[in-house]
Amino acid sequence: MSEHTRGMVTAKVWVLKKHFEGFPKTSDFDLKKIELPNLKNGELLLESVFLSVDPYMRPYSQRDMKEGDIMIGTQVARIVESKNPAFTVGAFVVAGSGWRTHFISDGRDLRCLPSSWPESLPKSLALGTVGMPGLTAYFGLLEVCKMKPGETVLVNAAAGAVGSVVGQLAKIGGCKVVGCAGSDYKVAYLKKIGFDEAFNYKTVTSLYEALHKASPDGYDCFFDNVGGEFASIVINQMKKYGRIAVCGAISQYNDSMPKKGPYVQIPMVSKELQMEGFLVTRWNNRWEEGLNALLKWVVEGKVQYHEQVTEGFENMPTAFIGMLRGENLGKAVVKV
Repeated sequence: MSEHTRGMVTAKVWVLKKHFEGFPKTSDFDLKKIELPNLKNGELLLESVFLSVDPYMRPYSQRDMKEGDIMIGTQVARIVESKNPAFTVGAFVVAGSGWRTHFISDGRDLRCLPSSWPESLPKSLALGTVGMPGLTAYFGLLEVCKMKPGETVLVNAAAGAVGSVVGQLAKIGGCKVVGCAGSDYKVAYLKKIGFDEAFNYKTVTSLYEALHKASPDGYDCFFDNVGGEFASIVINQMKKYGRIAVCGAISQYNDSMPKKGPYVQIPMVSKELQMEGFLVTRWNNRWEEGLNALLKWVVEGKVQYHEQVTEGFENMPTAFIGMLRGENLGKAVVKV
Protein backbone atom coordinates (compact mmCIF):
# COMPACT_ATOMS: atom_id res chain seq x y z
CA MET A 1 0.00 0.00 0.00
CA SER A 2 1.33 3.43 -0.79
CA GLU A 3 1.95 5.46 2.32
CA HIS A 4 0.14 8.47 0.89
CA THR A 5 -3.14 6.73 0.18
CA ARG A 6 -3.73 4.26 2.96
CA GLY A 7 -6.81 4.76 5.04
CA MET A 8 -6.89 4.12 8.75
CA VAL A 9 -5.60 0.68 9.66
CA THR A 10 -7.76 -1.20 12.15
CA ALA A 11 -5.90 -3.50 14.51
CA LYS A 12 -7.65 -6.36 16.26
CA VAL A 13 -6.44 -6.93 19.83
CA TRP A 14 -7.21 -9.40 22.61
CA VAL A 15 -7.54 -7.84 26.07
CA LEU A 16 -7.63 -9.46 29.48
CA LYS A 17 -11.29 -8.89 30.37
CA LYS A 18 -11.00 -10.38 33.85
CA HIS A 19 -8.17 -11.93 35.83
CA PHE A 20 -8.14 -15.71 35.60
CA GLU A 21 -9.53 -17.70 38.50
CA GLY A 22 -8.05 -21.17 38.33
CA PHE A 23 -7.95 -22.26 34.70
CA PRO A 24 -8.38 -19.46 32.11
CA LYS A 25 -11.67 -19.47 30.18
CA THR A 26 -12.38 -17.97 26.77
CA SER A 27 -14.84 -15.59 28.46
CA ASP A 28 -11.88 -14.03 30.35
CA PHE A 29 -10.77 -12.42 27.06
CA ASP A 30 -12.29 -9.73 24.87
CA LEU A 31 -11.60 -9.07 21.18
CA LYS A 32 -11.45 -5.35 20.43
CA LYS A 33 -10.66 -3.11 17.47
CA ILE A 34 -8.26 -0.16 17.57
CA GLU A 35 -7.77 2.46 14.85
CA LEU A 36 -4.06 3.09 14.27
CA PRO A 37 -2.92 6.64 13.43
CA ASN A 38 -0.77 7.55 10.42
CA LEU A 39 2.96 7.05 10.85
CA LYS A 40 5.22 9.76 12.14
CA ASN A 41 8.84 9.99 11.01
CA GLY A 42 10.91 7.13 12.41
CA GLU A 43 7.89 4.85 12.83
CA LEU A 44 6.83 1.59 11.18
CA LEU A 45 3.55 -0.22 10.72
CA LEU A 46 3.75 -3.96 11.31
CA GLU A 47 1.40 -6.84 10.71
CA SER A 48 1.61 -9.95 12.92
CA VAL A 49 2.16 -13.16 10.97
CA PHE A 50 2.69 -15.64 13.85
CA LEU A 51 1.94 -15.09 17.52
CA SER A 52 3.27 -17.00 20.48
CA VAL A 53 1.32 -18.51 23.38
CA ASP A 54 3.54 -19.41 26.34
CA PRO A 55 3.15 -20.68 29.91
CA TYR A 56 4.70 -17.52 31.45
CA MET A 57 1.65 -15.52 30.29
CA ARG A 58 -0.44 -17.22 32.97
CA PRO A 59 1.46 -16.08 36.11
CA TYR A 60 2.54 -12.80 34.45
CA SER A 61 -1.03 -11.74 33.62
CA GLN A 62 -2.00 -12.18 37.27
CA ARG A 63 0.99 -10.32 38.62
CA ASP A 64 1.65 -7.51 36.17
CA MET A 65 -1.51 -6.87 34.18
CA LYS A 66 -4.66 -4.92 34.86
CA GLU A 67 -8.06 -5.95 33.56
CA GLY A 68 -8.54 -4.28 30.18
CA ASP A 69 -4.84 -4.49 29.25
CA ILE A 70 -3.85 -6.06 25.94
CA MET A 71 -2.54 -9.58 26.54
CA ILE A 72 1.25 -9.70 26.61
CA GLY A 73 3.22 -11.74 24.12
CA THR A 74 5.61 -11.99 21.20
CA GLN A 75 5.03 -12.17 17.47
CA VAL A 76 6.84 -12.53 14.18
CA ALA A 77 5.64 -9.54 12.18
CA ARG A 78 6.07 -8.19 8.68
CA ILE A 79 6.80 -4.53 8.03
CA VAL A 80 4.00 -3.15 5.85
CA GLU A 81 4.90 0.53 5.94
CA SER A 82 8.07 2.29 7.04
CA LYS A 83 9.13 5.84 7.78
CA ASN A 84 12.29 4.54 9.42
CA PRO A 85 15.36 4.17 7.16
CA ALA A 86 16.69 1.26 9.24
CA PHE A 87 13.72 -0.97 8.29
CA THR A 88 12.49 -1.96 4.85
CA VAL A 89 8.95 -2.90 3.89
CA GLY A 90 8.55 -6.67 3.61
CA ALA A 91 11.20 -7.52 6.22
CA PHE A 92 10.31 -9.82 9.13
CA VAL A 93 11.06 -9.04 12.77
CA VAL A 94 10.36 -10.40 16.22
CA ALA A 95 8.40 -8.00 18.44
CA GLY A 96 6.93 -8.14 21.92
CA SER A 97 3.76 -6.19 21.22
CA GLY A 98 1.16 -8.51 22.68
CA TRP A 99 -1.88 -10.12 21.14
CA ARG A 100 -2.56 -7.78 18.22
CA THR A 101 -2.83 -8.06 14.44
CA HIS A 102 -1.21 -4.69 13.62
CA PHE A 103 0.89 -2.24 15.61
CA ILE A 104 3.16 0.78 15.25
CA SER A 105 6.76 0.77 16.49
CA ASP A 106 9.72 3.16 16.50
CA GLY A 107 11.96 0.15 15.79
CA ARG A 108 13.73 0.09 19.14
CA ASP A 109 11.84 -2.92 20.45
CA LEU A 110 12.24 -5.00 17.28
CA ARG A 111 14.73 -7.82 16.62
CA CYS A 112 15.48 -8.79 13.05
CA LEU A 113 15.66 -12.49 12.28
CA PRO A 114 19.28 -13.72 12.05
CA SER A 115 20.69 -12.83 8.61
CA SER A 116 21.59 -16.47 7.99
CA TRP A 117 17.92 -17.55 8.31
CA PRO A 118 17.22 -19.89 5.35
CA GLU A 119 14.13 -19.32 3.19
CA SER A 120 13.06 -22.94 3.73
CA LEU A 121 12.78 -22.54 7.51
CA PRO A 122 9.40 -21.46 8.97
CA LYS A 123 9.70 -17.95 10.41
CA SER A 124 7.53 -19.07 13.34
CA LEU A 125 10.61 -20.88 14.72
CA ALA A 126 11.79 -17.43 15.88
CA LEU A 127 9.10 -17.81 18.58
CA GLY A 128 10.20 -21.31 19.56
CA THR A 129 13.27 -23.39 18.90
CA VAL A 130 15.25 -20.43 17.50
CA GLY A 131 13.67 -17.94 19.89
CA MET A 132 13.01 -17.35 23.57
CA PRO A 133 12.09 -21.00 24.44
CA GLY A 134 15.18 -22.34 22.66
CA LEU A 135 17.37 -19.81 24.47
CA THR A 136 15.76 -20.82 27.76
CA ALA A 137 16.88 -24.39 27.09
CA TYR A 138 20.32 -23.27 25.94
CA PHE A 139 21.24 -21.02 28.86
CA GLY A 140 19.40 -23.13 31.43
CA LEU A 141 21.43 -26.20 30.49
CA LEU A 142 24.80 -24.58 29.83
CA GLU A 143 24.85 -21.86 32.49
CA VAL A 144 22.57 -23.09 35.26
CA CYS A 145 22.84 -26.90 35.04
CA LYS A 146 26.40 -26.68 33.69
CA MET A 147 25.95 -30.14 32.18
CA LYS A 148 29.05 -32.16 31.32
CA PRO A 149 29.48 -35.04 28.85
CA GLY A 150 28.57 -38.40 30.34
CA GLU A 151 26.06 -36.99 32.84
CA THR A 152 22.39 -37.93 33.10
CA VAL A 153 19.88 -35.14 32.45
CA LEU A 154 16.19 -35.29 33.36
CA VAL A 155 13.63 -32.93 31.84
CA ASN A 156 9.88 -32.81 32.44
CA ALA A 157 7.25 -31.31 30.10
CA ALA A 158 9.81 -32.74 27.69
CA ALA A 159 7.64 -32.57 24.56
CA GLY A 160 6.94 -28.86 25.03
CA ALA A 161 8.63 -25.85 23.47
CA VAL A 162 11.48 -25.70 25.99
CA GLY A 163 11.77 -29.32 27.10
CA SER A 164 12.11 -30.77 23.61
CA VAL A 165 15.10 -28.47 22.97
CA VAL A 166 16.65 -29.23 26.39
CA GLY A 167 16.73 -32.95 25.61
CA GLN A 168 18.28 -32.49 22.19
CA LEU A 169 20.93 -30.02 23.43
CA ALA A 170 21.82 -32.44 26.23
CA LYS A 171 22.31 -35.18 23.61
CA ILE A 172 24.53 -32.85 21.55
CA GLY A 173 26.47 -32.26 24.79
CA GLY A 174 27.10 -36.00 25.23
CA CYS A 175 24.64 -36.69 28.03
CA LYS A 176 22.16 -39.48 28.71
CA VAL A 177 18.68 -37.92 28.56
CA VAL A 178 15.47 -38.94 30.33
CA GLY A 179 12.22 -37.13 29.56
CA CYS A 180 8.63 -37.43 30.58
CA ALA A 181 5.46 -36.13 28.99
CA GLY A 182 1.71 -36.50 29.37
CA SER A 183 0.73 -38.76 26.45
CA ASP A 184 1.98 -41.86 24.64
CA TYR A 185 2.07 -39.84 21.42
CA LYS A 186 4.44 -37.34 23.04
CA VAL A 187 6.59 -40.12 24.49
CA ALA A 188 6.95 -41.64 21.00
CA TYR A 189 8.02 -38.21 19.73
CA LEU A 190 10.69 -37.94 22.45
CA LYS A 191 12.13 -41.32 21.40
CA LYS A 192 12.09 -40.16 17.79
CA ILE A 193 14.14 -37.01 18.55
CA GLY A 194 16.78 -38.97 20.45
CA PHE A 195 15.79 -39.16 24.14
CA ASP A 196 17.36 -42.28 25.70
CA GLU A 197 14.41 -42.90 28.01
CA ALA A 198 10.93 -41.41 28.03
CA PHE A 199 7.71 -42.23 29.85
CA ASN A 200 4.14 -41.00 30.26
CA TYR A 201 3.84 -39.62 33.78
CA LYS A 202 0.05 -39.91 33.62
CA THR A 203 0.00 -43.68 33.12
CA VAL A 204 2.95 -44.96 35.21
CA THR A 205 1.86 -46.61 38.45
CA SER A 206 4.64 -44.94 40.43
CA LEU A 207 6.54 -41.86 39.36
CA TYR A 208 9.36 -42.75 41.75
CA GLU A 209 9.77 -46.21 40.19
CA ALA A 210 9.57 -44.88 36.62
CA LEU A 211 12.34 -42.36 37.35
CA HIS A 212 14.43 -44.99 39.12
CA LYS A 213 14.04 -47.48 36.28
CA ALA A 214 15.03 -44.84 33.68
CA SER A 215 18.26 -44.08 35.58
CA PRO A 216 18.91 -46.42 38.53
CA ASP A 217 21.94 -44.42 39.71
CA GLY A 218 20.06 -41.12 39.73
CA TYR A 219 20.37 -37.77 37.96
CA ASP A 220 23.14 -35.19 37.67
CA CYS A 221 20.97 -32.47 36.15
CA PHE A 222 17.25 -31.85 36.44
CA PHE A 223 15.69 -29.20 34.19
CA ASP A 224 12.36 -28.50 35.89
CA ASN A 225 9.46 -26.96 33.98
CA VAL A 226 6.71 -28.40 36.17
CA GLY A 227 7.45 -28.02 39.88
CA GLY A 228 5.01 -29.36 42.43
CA GLU A 229 4.89 -33.02 43.38
CA PHE A 230 7.05 -34.12 40.46
CA ALA A 231 9.99 -32.01 41.61
CA SER A 232 9.72 -33.26 45.18
CA ILE A 233 9.98 -36.87 43.99
CA VAL A 234 12.98 -36.12 41.76
CA ILE A 235 14.99 -34.32 44.43
CA ASN A 236 15.40 -37.61 46.31
CA GLN A 237 16.88 -39.20 43.19
CA MET A 238 19.49 -36.57 42.45
CA LYS A 239 23.13 -37.65 42.54
CA LYS A 240 25.59 -36.05 44.94
CA TYR A 241 26.42 -32.48 43.77
CA GLY A 242 23.46 -32.56 41.37
CA ARG A 243 22.15 -29.35 39.80
CA ILE A 244 18.52 -28.38 39.41
CA ALA A 245 17.53 -25.56 37.04
CA VAL A 246 14.08 -24.27 37.95
CA CYS A 247 12.62 -22.89 34.74
CA GLY A 248 8.91 -22.99 35.47
CA ALA A 249 6.16 -24.51 37.57
CA ILE A 250 3.30 -25.12 35.16
CA SER A 251 1.74 -27.63 37.57
CA GLN A 252 1.01 -24.74 39.94
CA TYR A 253 0.10 -21.82 37.67
CA ASN A 254 -3.63 -22.49 37.77
CA ASP A 255 -3.99 -23.32 41.46
CA SER A 256 -6.32 -20.86 43.12
CA MET A 257 -4.96 -21.94 46.52
CA PRO A 258 -1.24 -22.65 47.02
CA LYS A 259 -0.63 -26.29 47.94
CA LYS A 260 1.31 -27.19 51.06
CA GLY A 261 4.66 -28.22 49.66
CA PRO A 262 7.22 -30.82 50.60
CA TYR A 263 10.45 -29.54 52.07
CA VAL A 264 13.67 -29.66 50.10
CA GLN A 265 16.26 -28.88 52.75
CA ILE A 266 17.18 -32.39 53.91
CA PRO A 267 17.93 -33.90 50.46
CA MET A 268 19.62 -30.64 49.42
CA VAL A 269 21.98 -30.78 52.40
CA SER A 270 22.67 -34.52 52.34
CA LYS A 271 23.36 -34.59 48.58
CA GLU A 272 24.92 -31.08 48.48
CA LEU A 273 22.62 -30.05 45.63
CA GLN A 274 22.41 -26.74 43.83
CA MET A 275 18.97 -25.50 42.91
CA GLU A 276 18.65 -22.25 40.98
CA GLY A 277 15.70 -20.45 39.48
CA PHE A 278 16.31 -18.43 36.34
CA LEU A 279 14.78 -16.16 33.73
CA VAL A 280 16.23 -16.23 30.23
CA THR A 281 16.46 -12.42 30.20
CA ARG A 282 19.56 -12.72 32.44
CA TRP A 283 21.52 -13.50 29.24
CA ASN A 284 20.05 -10.72 27.10
CA ASN A 285 23.58 -9.64 26.13
CA ARG A 286 24.22 -13.14 24.69
CA TRP A 287 21.00 -13.71 22.72
CA GLU A 288 22.80 -13.49 19.39
CA GLU A 289 25.28 -16.19 20.40
CA GLY A 290 22.44 -18.47 21.52
CA LEU A 291 20.24 -17.87 18.47
CA ASN A 292 23.12 -18.46 16.06
CA ALA A 293 24.01 -21.75 17.77
CA LEU A 294 20.38 -22.93 17.75
CA LEU A 295 19.84 -21.90 14.13
CA LYS A 296 22.99 -23.76 13.07
CA TRP A 297 21.88 -26.95 14.84
CA VAL A 298 18.40 -26.73 13.30
CA VAL A 299 19.84 -26.22 9.80
CA GLU A 300 22.23 -29.17 10.33
CA GLY A 301 19.32 -31.34 11.50
CA LYS A 302 20.86 -31.85 14.97
CA VAL A 303 17.89 -30.16 16.61
CA GLN A 304 14.49 -31.16 15.30
CA TYR A 305 11.34 -29.15 15.88
CA HIS A 306 7.62 -29.61 15.91
CA GLU A 307 5.05 -26.83 16.00
CA GLN A 308 1.41 -26.87 17.05
CA VAL A 309 -0.06 -24.25 14.71
CA THR A 310 -3.54 -22.84 15.36
CA GLU A 311 -5.00 -20.92 12.42
CA GLY A 312 -6.72 -17.58 13.00
CA PHE A 313 -6.13 -14.64 15.32
CA GLU A 314 -9.65 -15.12 16.71
CA ASN A 315 -8.46 -18.46 18.17
CA MET A 316 -5.68 -17.01 20.38
CA PRO A 317 -7.47 -17.72 23.70
CA THR A 318 -8.29 -21.29 22.64
CA ALA A 319 -4.65 -21.90 21.64
CA PHE A 320 -3.45 -20.41 24.94
CA ILE A 321 -5.79 -22.56 27.05
CA GLY A 322 -4.92 -25.66 25.01
CA MET A 323 -1.21 -25.03 25.61
CA LEU A 324 -1.79 -24.72 29.37
CA ARG A 325 -3.65 -28.06 29.23
CA GLY A 326 -0.68 -29.66 27.48
CA GLU A 327 -2.46 -30.20 24.16
CA ASN A 328 0.55 -29.00 22.16
CA LEU A 329 3.45 -31.08 20.89
CA GLY A 330 6.44 -28.73 20.60
CA LYS A 331 5.82 -25.00 20.34
CA ALA A 332 2.26 -23.64 20.25
CA VAL A 333 1.88 -20.75 17.80
CA VAL A 334 -1.03 -18.96 16.17
CA LYS A 335 -0.95 -18.13 12.47
CA VAL A 336 -2.91 -14.97 11.73
